[in-house]
Amino acid sequence: MLYWALVFLVVAIIAGAFGFGGVAGASAGIAQILFFIFLIALVVSVVMHLVRRA
Repeated sequence: MLYWALVFLVVAIIAGAFGFGGVAGASAGIAQILFFIFLIALVVSVVMHLVRRA
């Protein structure tokens, strides 16, 4: 459990360092694009599953 706490501490420090720089805006934009791509992939997957089931 202590190992995971230290891993998350390191990840939080790295994320904080990126947050104070100009990388945060670009990362947020990329994350938003990826979110919508995977949301569309999820919808297509569910529809294909329902079509194959019927």
